[in-house]
Amino acid sequence: MNSAMSAPRSMLLCHRGGFLLSFKGGRSTKSLPFFSFCCKLYSSRSCNEVLSNGVARRKKEIDFEHLFKSCTKIYILKCLHALLVVSGKAQSIFIGTRLGNLYAHLGDVSLSLKTFCVIENKDAYIWNSMISSYVRNGNFRESLNCLNEMLSTADVKPDFYTFPPVLKACGNILDGARIHCWASKLGLEWDVFVAASLVHMYCRFQSSTVAFKIFKNMPFRDMGCWNAMISGFCQNGNAIEALSLLNEMRLEGIKMDSVTIATVLPICGQLDDIVHGMLIHLYVIKHGLELDVFVSNALINMYARFGELRHAQKVFDDMIVRDLISWNSLIAAYEQNNVPEKALKYFHEMMVNEIQPDLLTIVSLASSTAQTKSFHCCRSIHGFILRRCWIQEDVIVCNAVVDMYAKLGFIHCSRKVFDEMLVKDVVSWNSMISGYAQNGLASEAIELYNMMKKCDDVAPNQGTWVSILPAYAHLGALREGMRTHGHVFRVALNLDVFVGTSLIDLYGKCGRLDDAMSLFYEVPRMITVPWNAIISCHGIHGNGRVSLKLFNDMLGEGVKPDHVTFLSLLSACSHSGLVDEGKRYFHMMEQEFGIKPVLKHYGCIVDMFARAGRLETAYRFIKSMPLQPDASVWGALLGACRIHGNVELGKLASDNLFEVDPENVGYYVVLSNIYANYGKWEGVNEVRSLARDRGLKKTPGWSSIEMNNKIEVFYTGNQSHPQCHEIYEELSILTAKMKTLGYTPDYTFVLQDVMDDEKEQILTSHSERLAIAYGILNTPHRSPLRIYKNLRVCGDCHNVTKLISKITEREIIVRDSNRFHHFKDGVCSCGDYW
Repeated sequence: MNSAMSAPRSMLLCHRGGFLLSFKGGRSTKSLPFFSFCCKLYSSRSCNEVLSNGVARRKKEIDFEHLFKSCTKIYILKCLHALLVVSGKAQSIFIGTRLGNLYAHLGDVSLSLKTFCVIENKDAYIWNSMISSYVRNGNFRESLNCLNEMLSTADVKPDFYTFPPVLKACGNILDGARIHCWASKLGLEWDVFVAASLVHMYCRFQSSTVAFKIFKNMPFRDMGCWNAMISGFCQNGNAIEALSLLNEMRLEGIKMDSVTIATVLPICGQLDDIVHGMLIHLYVIKHGLELDVFVSNALINMYARFGELRHAQKVFDDMIVRDLISWNSLIAAYEQNNVPEKALKYFHEMMVNEIQPDLLTIVSLASSTAQTKSFHCCRSIHGFILRRCWIQEDVIVCNAVVDMYAKLGFIHCSRKVFDEMLVKDVVSWNSMISGYAQNGLASEAIELYNMMKKCDDVAPNQGTWVSILPAYAHLGALREGMRTHGHVFRVALNLDVFVGTSLIDLYGKCGRLDDAMSLFYEVPRMITVPWNAIISCHGIHGNGRVSLKLFNDMLGEGVKPDHVTFLSLLSACSHSGLVDEGKRYFHMMEQEFGIKPVLKHYGCIVDMFARAGRLETAYRFIKSMPLQPDASVWGALLGACRIHGNVELGKLASDNLFEVDPENVGYYVVLSNIYANYGKWEGVNEVRSLARDRGLKKTPGWSSIEMNNKIEVFYTGNQSHPQCHEIYEELSILTAKMKTLGYTPDYTFVLQDVMDDEKEQILTSHSERLAIAYGILNTPHRSPLRIYKNLRVCGDCHNVTKLISKITEREIIVRDSNRFHHFKDGVCSCGDYW
């Protein structure tokens, strides 16, 4: 053997059937150890004779079985391949196939193909091995081409081993149907493995009806077939059919295995059927399957879906062996049920146990961190991701970080991460758009959406529409929203419950309540989301009685209300002065439906009492609350003190507000207005000075009107508009007509200490009056006007708009920061209660 290795130029070349391997120099650090090992398989006496080409004549067979088992790397397998070529065994069907399979197993399909090509007189076994090699390495198109080549060979026909792997490779249902035809033609359709693969294939392409037909006609079904069909129904959203098939399987005496259980448990969540899930858990314990990691993970996920964290924790604690999925499932369970502290605790415990996190861990972790509202924790997670270079490698991680910062309100950090992403998918754009919308930056959300539309490689989807439609609703951009509605209709998503709900919200908040109702009756109404939206829409329009009727209709259709439902309902009662009804529904929420009130619910009750002038009742309610009042609670009381002129209680409410939310300039403005209404200018100056010292600036009032595909925005006292002269002249004419009808300016809404004639001029220049005058000048007579205002309508402007609607014979719809006002024939829909 040493003589062989010292051949001229120390090179061994083996060439058979066009296949060439070379090992140069005889000193390769990879090749020599293996050849030395090969040499040991020869006895010393078997190397007595040396051929002229340097290859030893063997008297003793090499242990190729042992050599095959030693091939764990490609370079070692190449050495063995060379030895097989030299020994003349490489063309053996058995050896050649084994070589090809091993090359494929080690990830080199090209060498597997070369080995395949060398073999002469290929039988079905060889072809099947090559097809399987392609499929195992994800070369699906090549596997289909290989099948076509096999089918074109007259002397070799596929067998029942050929079709299962190639059916996995089908990229579309046409390929699958063509292969199905070949299987039928060859009489292999009813083989249990082929039939199960056909079931899988058709289910993958949402053709569960065809799959079930094949399943029902099978002469024999094993456990894999039943699991395939049950899984197929689940994949296609046919949860009821899946459970029905499970019952049929058990009636035939076939016991569930771990795959069946892991497939069926998610169905219980889809059907909101925890009883069925717990019965399956009992089956698991009875048949000793609780130690199966796969089953335990599915149980954790099932209990998490129902919010039964105690049961999920018990399953986790009882597990003897836990894998990464087990930890991810428990962390996600706490994250999805708004217990972020526990999620973070188990992440740290997971790290202590030296379980390395993956992408799913990070997604749950980022969401949990956002729930904690801790910027420090958020930066720590971001640093953890950066240290592992995941943010450069995976778009899913980037999206999670963008969403995390946005939910915490650090939108500039979110945008920075977004801008630095090397690859952006549709989820990236959706996360950033929704981040802007949820942080009140509707204009920025729309601007980013317009940028997204210019990207050829990204197409808007359901998440995009659900993110952008609320931004249009916030700005009152009805025309743009309607254009988006057209896009939604063209992609057939208008009946999707979440997109449909966003459209209901858009039309409702843009004053088109009839259109909102029409859409409501078109979308599916099995869940609370559309009900909550339409109840809220009627509430902000002052139709409290309609909101209560819709709530009763919801109960009548068997839809169980959630905390958002009662939030919308209590808000509707507040806007319509339905105090007794609001109290009744507040008690019903906890006593009949077991929903524990949160601060927003308490804030609605305070607002309801305070708007009705029952300020002392509202204050006593605050003092009796089991939760510490937040800014929304004290803010509701302060706003009502402004309306009803209670300076003392207003000062008390503002003191509490300055403690819990000192950076909100709106509260300083309201308190200043209370002092100004009563001529307490020293108090006004004191509050304004306090705001200035804290670096706070008053939000300027503005109103907008959409006209000619353009949104015109007017600020209070605006003098720069091209039609400024005509607008003020029109207002002067209207004011003169109103005074003939008995109008007298209410100077209590002027917050400056100036003369009366200046006060009247200030009232005339309020932003909503400028927008109304502009609309009158530029629209046909008697056509309706829609105005959007960022602050509440003042009392004087409210009276003026009623009179203008009567004088001009127009309907004027004004949406302020709280609600809608429909002015017509000198009357407002709010009944002067807002």
